[in-house]
Amino acid sequence: MSETQHAETHAFQAEVREVLKLMVHSLYSNKEIFLRELISNASDACDKLRFEALKDDALLEGDSEFRIEIEVDEDQRRLIVRDNGIGMNREEVAENIGTIARSGTRRFLDQASKDGNLDHKLIGQFGVGFYSAFIVAEEVTVLSRRAGDTPEQGVRWTSDGAGEYQLADEPRKHHGTEVILRLKEDESEFLQAWTLRQLIGRYSDHIGFPIRLKEEGEDDKPEWKTVNQASALWTLPKAEISDDDYQAFYKHLSHDMDDALCWAHNHVEGMQNYTSLLYVPAKAPLDLMLQRDERRGLRLYVRRVFIMDAAEQLLPHYLRFMRGVVDSDDLPLNVSRELLQENDQLRKIRAAVVKRSLDLLSRVAEQEPEQYIAFWDEFGAVLKEGVVEDMGNREKIAGLLRFASTHDGETTQRTRLADYIERMQDDQDTIWYVTAENHRAALNSPHLEVFRKQGIEVLLLSDRIDEWMMGYFTEFDGKPLRSVAKGEVSLPKKDQADEKESEEKNETLERVAAVLGEAVTEVRASQRLTESASCLVLGEQDMALHLRR
Repeated sequence: MSETQHAETHAFQAEVREVLKLMVHSLYSNKEIFLRELISNASDACDKLRFEALKDDALLEGDSEFRIEIEVDEDQRRLIVRDNGIGMNREEVAENIGTIARSGTRRFLDQASKDGNLDHKLIGQFGVGFYSAFIVAEEVTVLSRRAGDTPEQGVRWTSDGAGEYQLADEPRKHHGTEVILRLKEDESEFLQAWTLRQLIGRYSDHIGFPIRLKEEGEDDKPEWKTVNQASALWTLPKAEISDDDYQAFYKHLSHDMDDALCWAHNHVEGMQNYTSLLYVPAKAPLDLMLQRDERRGLRLYVRRVFIMDAAEQLLPHYLRFMRGVVDSDDLPLNVSRELLQENDQLRKIRAAVVKRSLDLLSRVAEQEPEQYIAFWDEFGAVLKEGVVEDMGNREKIAGLLRFASTHDGETTQRTRLADYIERMQDDQDTIWYVTAENHRAALNSPHLEVFRKQGIEVLLLSDRIDEWMMGYFTEFDGKPLRSVAKGEVSLPKKDQADEKESEEKNETLERVAAVLGEAVTEVRASQRLTESASCLVLGEQDMALHLRR
């Protein structure tokens, strides 16, 4: 046995303890995901070393054939997942396994704890996939050494998941990481080769490195057998990829247990050569609206070499829900996040990726309207950000927006701007809307009285983002958008007031203005009201009253 020294016992971070407790008790019916998560982590480690070795091939230590190995020891009930990737040093093991460094984790746990249940779909989103090993294991040991460190700098991490872990130095000849699960007595199915083959085929067949399973060969001698295709899925011709293959790759990429809503796979050749595989998730993560400053989105590869995760330069913030891969033949392999910001080739790829993302959504909206509504209910508020942030695509994004409307009074947002325009009256040239803190307040706004009387449709906006969006969104298809609650409203007059009535109105307005004094800017007669005596109106550039509160 290897010499183990400098041993320490540490308590898990409070959030880790909660994750472990929730995970072990809530995910038993989905326990098989632990293998997918461990293989995914091993794949990421190989990706990272392959990238680092481009700058310093000495890190490979003469072992350039990346692989993931799975081995079982039935007598000891041990399942081992091993890789020859980047590995970790002592500090990285403590940081990556003993703590969860994510600002949204507290909110995630609060949400999950409301009913004492942890949604399996959230595991990968919060970087806690490793802990799923404790669903099936009574003890987990991690042996690791970072590539480039000396053999004496190896480390051992051990825990039974009860609240503490042991950390010790342990010399390791090879770089990489080995995760050893001592399975619970009733989890022996995961020691069977056919079960492991089945799970690898279901969840990890597309992993770009060979996954080798140690099995009995001829003459009962153990031998390593590759059990996955070990090819980057996005490099294959689309005709050779089934829907199941696409969905399996999406789940690997996103750590989502649900299928993707839709996807687009494109090979581009010409002035630039690259491949993009873009996915739209079916469900939004809990922290979607809190992710604006976090790195989310697409993975960047250069000639099949992994460069970085969540390359924010590939997508604008309002498309941060997209998942996928971009693989370029033209970018330099030593590209960094800083260099990407100044790279003209990447700017062109980004523009194309944005266009393909919006085209994908437009296609779904046109061909699968019910499916698009499901998307809108999950991600509509985020897509609205694009109206402000992406002037070049504003008209296209606006065509994807959906609104509630006085046309049917329903709370659901189903009306397109094109629908509104199609229903406009012959003498109407403006798209009218009202913003409020909720749908009921919008629907019952006194500012709508004359519009109802004259049969003019008004869009009902009650999302928190709507007032901000409409401050920039002033025209669509050549028609102005205006709030019924701001400025003067000039509608075609159905009844003309006589001269005497106008004089009486003017006298009344003067008396009211004198009473209110500086509390108001102006008192004027209104076309808006048919039942109410008066209402407050904002200036064209004023902030909505419900936002001021």
